[in-house]
Amino acid sequence: MPRKRNSVWLRGLDLLTGLTKARPKKKAAARKPSALKPARTAATKPASEARTGRSRTTPTAQAAQSARTGGRWTRSFHSAPALPGRLVNHLSYALYLPAMATAAPRSGLPLVVMLHGCKQGAESFAAGTRICRLAERAGFAVLLPEQAKTAHPHRCWHWHENPGHSEAPAVASLVETIVREQGFDHERVYLAGISAGAGLAAVLGIHYPALFAAVGLHSGPVVGAANSAMSAMRVMRGGSREDPLHLIEKFVDVARYPGMPAIIVHGELDAVVTRRNAVQLSMEFARLNRLVDAQGELRVGEQRTYSRHAVDYVDYLKAGRLVVRVCIVQGLGHAWSGGDPREPFHSSKGPDATAMLWNFFRRQRRDAKRPA
Repeated sequence: MPRKRNSVWLRGLDLLTGLTKARPKKKAAARKPSALKPARTAATKPASEARTGRSRTTPTAQAAQSARTGGRWTRSFHSAPALPGRLVNHLSYALYLPAMATAAPRSGLPLVVMLHGCKQGAESFAAGTRICRLAERAGFAVLLPEQAKTAHPHRCWHWHENPGHSEAPAVASLVETIVREQGFDHERVYLAGISAGAGLAAVLGIHYPALFAAVGLHSGPVVGAANSAMSAMRVMRGGSREDPLHLIEKFVDVARYPGMPAIIVHGELDAVVTRRNAVQLSMEFARLNRLVDAQGELRVGEQRTYSRHAVDYVDYLKAGRLVVRVCIVQGLGHAWSGGDPREPFHSSKGPDATAMLWNFFRRQRRDAKRPA
């Protein structure tokens, strides 16, 4: 049965992604992992539930990018807690440290976690978003978990599955370990993703509010509407048939949830994940932050709607502070806005989404007393 479901999912994915005009990924030698053997390091316990977690640091051919930016790019894997039916749960990742942090103490340095979409990897996502260049200018580290082809042939995250059985626990374990080992500021850890990566980022932000200060969702699906590959395709094409406010109430205990600031970016012409998903996501996060009531009526703060530089905005503010922002980029399809078009699912059209996300993130800080 898993094989049959997977083939249906892949045929649907190929059909939908064929509607986009994203250019195929170029096989650049500078972006292939190095053949160097990983250097062994001391074993670590990544999370409270992990018993055999281990990390190995591996230099890669991404040194070319590091040379351009002045920082350091490393490749590693993380041994996350085992899942039911999966005794070995390794998660590959890349970590970028800006030049200012390669030698100096890293305590107090913010961290941005980036989750790639289908048919992408850590290197291509970093190059397409230009996140490392911004990290150098703004002074933050970048962590890029990478889905294995053995888990999905197109490297899609299983955002629609039960959170406890998806990649969410492994990514959470990785983030917790990296923050602790590197000494990053645990109150300024931010999470962003595109497409399937945005779907998993939303799940992580909701289920692990003690880890993240804010989330950024680019071209992502509505939360809680899919529970299988087939229903995920339906949601991507048309959003949820159920009221998103009812969905989020079933997905999490809103009354006890501590809140999660969110910025949502979506292409107006997205044919893979329709813009209706962005509208529904905005209602869900407005409810999660208790800005609206169960009927969608504004409860506290204010809502502002305006357009600027070919982007339609909806902002939710509380006590003058921006909590939820929705950005619909005019004329954009299923691609990262203002990215490098040489990489798959990145477009030069639209404003720089990477800068938009960071400008939102840098104003957010996780409350140290926020419950898990």
